Amino acid sequence: MGKLDGKVAVITAATSGMALATAKLFVEEGAYVFITGRRQDKLDEAVKAIGRNVTGVQGDSANLADLDRLYEVVKKEKGKIDVLFASAGFGEFAPIGQVTEEHFDKTFDLNVRGTLFTVQKALPLFSDGGSIFMNGSIAGSKGFPAFGVYAATKAAVRSFARTWLVDLKDRGIRVNVLSPGTIDTPALDGLGADKSQFEVLIPRGKMGRPEEIATAALFLASSDSSFVNGIELFVDGGTAQI
Repeated sequence: MGKLDGKVAVITAATSGMALATAKLFVEEGAYVFITGRRQDKLDEAVKAIGRNVTGVQGDSANLADLDRLYEVVKKEKGKIDVLFASAGFGEFAPIGQVTEEHFDKTFDLNVRGTLFTVQKALPLFSDGGSIFMNGSIAGSKGFPAFGVYAATKAAVRSFARTWLVDLKDRGIRVNVLSPGTIDTPALDGLGADKSQFEVLIPRGKMGRPEEIATAALFLASSDSSFVNGIELFVDGGTAQI
């Protein structure tokens, strides 16, 4: 018997890395999963990799029409949502003197605005007693150089969890934040960063794996975390704790 038997989960931006690993684990634990991605070819590859009990819906979490279309598909196919992992996010380096309007707007539109409406638009389908968790980052609690705009978006997401758990308490819906440290994913490659500069900050001396995020996500999604609400769960090998 799986920890998510009979549950319906939505995971945004799940075509690679942490979110894809989470989708795979959720299916293994009995859930039916809806995943999103901006590129249809990558979405098709992810659906194939998951293999069963999955529907892929092409879309951008910063686009409200795409979110509406996602939830229409969920409503038509399953009629409910028990778990939502708002995973979509974007980050790039820009020191304060080089921050542009485009950089600011692109980062906040997806990470903050997109997260807000991903959650809001799911609520009519959400089961009472369900679990919402959002993709945070240790950057929201640390001072990494040239990462200020991204860090600010993740601090906003952390604040959302505190407010929304109160907004949703009468429905018994839990709201948490899952904050990864440095995880070896394609998204990290996209930053063009020297991985060794991150590894020296991690007490165990090496980066995390997507599967290590997936098991933490399963904890937040399942009844194992029934008395866990409003927290920021750091999955970072201790980086943000020292």
